[in-house]
Amino acid sequence: MAKAEKHISNLSDSLPVTAPASRKMPECVGIIMDGNRRWARERGLPTFAGYHAGYEKLKQVARFAREAGVHTLIVYTFSMENWKRPEKELKKLFSLFELALREGMHEIQKEHFAIRFIGERSRFPLKLQKRMEHIEAETPDVSQGLMAIAVSYGGRSDIVRAVRTLQKKNEPVTEASISNALDTATMPNPELIIRTGGQRRLSNFLPWESIYSELYFSDSFWPDFSKEEFLVALRTFAGAQRNFGA
Repeated sequence: MAKAEKHISNLSDSLPVTAPASRKMPECVGIIMDGNRRWARERGLPTFAGYHAGYEKLKQVARFAREAGVHTLIVYTFSMENWKRPEKELKKLFSLFELALREGMHEIQKEHFAIRFIGERSRFPLKLQKRMEHIEAETPDVSQGLMAIAVSYGGRSDIVRAVRTLQKKNEPVTEASISNALDTATMPNPELIIRTGGQRRLSNFLPWESIYSELYFSDSFWPDFSKEEFLVALRTFAGAQRNFGA
């Protein structure tokens, strides 16, 4: 067993399958799902296999979050920078995204998560845009849970679009008005952000909303991210002293 795996095992030995109600729980968790391609390369598999494994892991993590009592998940699936990838790879991603929109979202909805999409979805093919709209319309009630899926998303771009919206409406540009004009306006700010894949950065994910987020970085590739490590991340958050500058 690798050193990191031993550490996770030791920390998770005393963790229950479901986090107790008395444990301090983040209302909103952001996840940067990194490492799909490297997971595939390590196994001699095509890149698409890594993306598909990552898609299956997302469905599992929705269940982990539901069992633990997390209300809102914001997951980073496709960034603005991802448009720079080879056209062949993008076509594979779109085909997987279409499959997820047609089938996989229903499994997430079974966990009582309403689905929302944030980002510049207008860059996607029209049939994918319409499918996103249809899925959002299927789950109007977010009271039990919410999964926001960031697609064609960039945090700086979102801030710029928010300011331009305010300017067009001739409204004052303040911290509060910008927050209310972002794609995440109706969502809580992430109290915890998890990034898999071994990188220690946020990569343009929720820069406005994450100023007081606790950060948990995992060396596991996203398809290998386990329930035990998810609970360790929640436990790390529960032990954090959050003073918000006071």
